[in-house]
Amino acid sequence: MSSSEQEQKPNISPSTKPLTAAGGKHPAAAAGAAGGSEGTSDDAAEPPQVPWAQFTLQLEDYNPTVPDAVTSYYLKRSGFSGSDTRIVRLISLATQKFISDVANDALQHSKMRGAAQPLKKGNKEKKHTLTMDDLNLALADRGISVHKPPYFH
Repeated sequence: MSSSEQEQKPNISPSTKPLTAAGGKHPAAAAGAAGGSEGTSDDAAEPPQVPWAQFTLQLEDYNPTVPDAVTSYYLKRSGFSGSDTRIVRLISLATQKFISDVANDALQHSKMRGAAQPLKKGNKEKKHTLTMDDLNLALADRGISVHKPPYFH
């Protein structure tokens, strides 16, 4: 390749691509810590940026709720072959987030269903039970349909 062709291609390496941090500081707080006093409404809406290399290093130290062995098993079963633990942990983290969101939505459906029922005496906080009805509603919000097998009807 000629030197003019090399100059036209942008140099994008994994360490220069930013990745949004889920649990980082608020951008306004990060700007205040850096000494920046500019705080527009656009800045408040943007999450903090973490370089990809730093994020992958953090994944090496992270111990996900879904074990690496379980994630690796299902990845191999679906045809994925890779031995990089950072990728496995990234998928475990995404799985953990998905399960957490579905469980939270099912809890909200349960609370809404419980609010429609008449209250009994006492102001005790009601315990909520995860039911298939609530779980079906939470999964249906994400486009996933779950049906009972025919022998349970």
